Amino acid sequence: MNTHDLYQKLEVAPVIAAIKSEEELTAALLTEVEVIFVLQSHLMQLAELSEKIKQSGKIAILHADLVKGLSSDEMAIDYIKQKTAFDGIISTKSAIVRYAKRHQLLAIQRFFLLDSSALTNVERQLLQTEADLVEVLPNVSPKIIKGLVKQSRKPLIVGGLIHDKEDVLGALGAGSLAVSTTDSQVWSI
Repeated sequence: MNTHDLYQKLEVAPVIAAIKSEEELTAALLTEVEVIFVLQSHLMQLAELSEKIKQSGKIAILHADLVKGLSSDEMAIDYIKQKTAFDGIISTKSAIVRYAKRHQLLAIQRFFLLDSSALTNVERQLLQTEADLVEVLPNVSPKIIKGLVKQSRKPLIVGGLIHDKEDVLGALGAGSLAVSTTDSQVWSI
């Protein structure tokens, strides 16, 4: 999987299903979403989860920082690359993103926008990230999204607190490439 394929799929289906359980994965596989983020998992289920997603023809991205039984370091990326079918990872750690890129995994760097100092920090880091995409959480005002899109050299995903069509259209209208959400009702928008 390459970044061009990912961007094309997100342009067609800009809502990403973010799942935390096997039940949610089953529901997501029945939707038109093209990309699935696995947010919570444990080491022993990674291969099975990734295979289910790949067999459905969807792109599988693992939040590498949140896998129980797997530390979020370079060895974790080696394991994900060699023992699973995941196309890429999400991480808040720049070093993990860089390592994943070197191992031909798609890489998404996640940032949390908690206050104005966090926003300033994210704006500074956007200029340096090697990620294929950037994800910011939680969903913020269109004005802030527009500023981040303008500043970033990477496509932007907005996640967190996406609950309805208005949230999706607001983020996309402000310039984000896609939105990620755990709200299964939004997956079919």
